[in-house]
Amino acid sequence: MVLSSGGARGLAHVGVIEELENRGYEIAEIAGCSAGALVGGMYAAGKMSEFKDWICNLDRLDVFSLMDFTFSSRGFIKGEKVYNALKKVVKDCQIEDLSIPFSCNAVDYKSGEEVIFREGSLYAAIRASGSIPSVFQPARHHRHEFIDGGVLNPVPISLISNHKNRLLIVVEVNGPDSHYIQPPKRDEEGNRFLTLPSWLKDYRIKMSSYFPEAEKEEKPSSLSSLNLITRSFDLLQDRFCQLLIEKYPVDMMVRISRKQAGTLEFHRAAEMIEIGRQKTKEALDQLENGSN
Repeated sequence: MVLSSGGARGLAHVGVIEELENRGYEIAEIAGCSAGALVGGMYAAGKMSEFKDWICNLDRLDVFSLMDFTFSSRGFIKGEKVYNALKKVVKDCQIEDLSIPFSCNAVDYKSGEEVIFREGSLYAAIRASGSIPSVFQPARHHRHEFIDGGVLNPVPISLISNHKNRLLIVVEVNGPDSHYIQPPKRDEEGNRFLTLPSWLKDYRIKMSSYFPEAEKEEKPSSLSSLNLITRSFDLLQDRFCQLLIEKYPVDMMVRISRKQAGTLEFHRAAEMIEIGRQKTKEALDQLENGSN
């Protein structure tokens, strides 16, 4: 099983894994990149339930409080605070001791080489794999500095050791707009997702009277230099993902649109998990009906 990079959209990987298990599939190996490394690592460590409970109970303010902002030009978030908080929920362990084979990738930005983690500290590997350029500061590990593995290999199918005698399932959460679906309002148990509190809704209504949408639309829309760089990187990554997927004999593909959530919208965890579940149901129905 391969889990792509994608920031907060990568939380959809949780729903994908849960649905696969509900349908009786056994995950024999996981390769992940960035957010895929985080979710895949939690699952391989047997701590998916604890991780899900923690991430789904974070609201906007909680997420903001876990962002240790800095004025460094190397990234505006240090990235240590959130992992220290998660370590209180799920303790660090050695990758080679995990219940199933797990690997993830990062990039040594000085040499430009892809580095694959198959042993050592799980959190060190996850932190290195998820160091999104310009957002998180590079991760230091063994005298090296790493950035997000998605720079070179966002869908790390190449890390899977044996995909000839097993189903190769790939989850890609940086898909085109055509894969966008309306966000669900309830989870699998029928519980409503968190909504904006009434005081915040009232505030937004009041503010809209001072800053009406019509006035905003009169101004020509344009991208800032940072947004332009980000958009350009997204386009390059989207095309690269497609080329990687075409290179390997993928048995089942779960694709989720980049529009579903922003990179740092981790407060939408429950929603993204449910989207991952819905998308996997559709993909499994196609796979199983096609094999009959």
